[in-house]
Amino acid sequence: MVPATSAKISHRASGARHPLHKEAIYAAFALAAGMGFGRFAFTGMAPVMLSEGQLSIADGSLAASANYIGYLIGALVAGAVKREQSAMWCRIALLGTVVCTALLILPMRPWEIIAIRMIAGGFSALALVSAAMWLFHQMKHAAGAPLLFAGVGAGILVSAEIIAIGKHYEMHSAPLWGWIAVGALLCTIPAWFAMHPKKITLLTAAATAHRHPARDLGAWRLIFIYGLAGYGYIITATFLPLLMKNSLGTVDPIQVWAAFGLGAIPSCIYWNRLHLTHGANRAMAANLLMQAIGVILPVIAPNIYGYLGSALLVGGSFMGTVTIAMPAAQRVAHTVRFNLLAFLTAAYGVGQILGPVVSGILVGQLHSFTVPLLSATVALLIAVVACLI
Repeated sequence: MVPATSAKISHRASGARHPLHKEAIYAAFALAAGMGFGRFAFTGMAPVMLSEGQLSIADGSLAASANYIGYLIGALVAGAVKREQSAMWCRIALLGTVVCTALLILPMRPWEIIAIRMIAGGFSALALVSAAMWLFHQMKHAAGAPLLFAGVGAGILVSAEIIAIGKHYEMHSAPLWGWIAVGALLCTIPAWFAMHPKKITLLTAAATAHRHPARDLGAWRLIFIYGLAGYGYIITATFLPLLMKNSLGTVDPIQVWAAFGLGAIPSCIYWNRLHLTHGANRAMAANLLMQAIGVILPVIAPNIYGYLGSALLVGGSFMGTVTIAMPAAQRVAHTVRFNLLAFLTAAYGVGQILGPVVSGILVGQLHSFTVPLLSATVALLIAVVACLI
């Protein structure tokens, strides 16, 4: 007679072909709150705050850069998080995200908004890394990456629609931030109860491994490519609604931003399949090439079609980059002595800091986003080449 525990392990291992979808969905809720709401809602809210005089364009750029600096710091902090502590730290990050979002309801001076956005960036990175660690390492479910990272797109989409509804009813930014905080809280609740610090899976890591050793990217090359990807997408992700202002007629730019989030949801599944079929190098190259086309599109076609195409192409690829990179990093993590997931997130954060800074300088001198978008496109094309050499 087989002991109960052994039978349970055998049953879970034999069922490895049936992914732990519930755990991946709970982790997706965490990223919807920590990233979709906590991080990217500001992209849709910035034009509202500019129109009310709460922020100037310079203040908005500083708030964006501060958020990315916080993101970098959060990634470095996450590097010290042990796998068995990932659930606890994800809970802390989600609670911090909700609080930072809710604080923006209060009347504040620009420097206070900038400071809060910096802290929020730290919580976003911590949420991303700890949720991925919880799912990949504690739940042993790397195959759940597409559902996990689709949560970011879902959070962007829902927060954008909250902003669109608020603008339709002529709400000021304060109550709008209140509703965004409520949305972040609602996403936090299921993740909070699912990510119990003592919860572990008996499924073996080998059972869910998808390995293409000959086509994997080495740790350092992956870090280099991922840093370029951070710079490549962030100008579009930060300034797209502002870039479109007064260019779409009766179409609200926030709806194009919603399309950005909508494109990200199914894309994670597509890019994961491409990754499993063709390996990390080819999948990443295709992903970044598509992203480069999306970034340059507003320069080639500065109209509704160009902006919508940019939103769909960049939105449909930027989370795919993460979906490819994180499992690829997990497979080569044993080749380095540091937390590769956290180090990757930090490299991405460096790219994201440079993007708004370079844009602010160039736009201030040239009064156009053309050169910043060109520089982002070049960065992505360099990354494509680095994937294939």
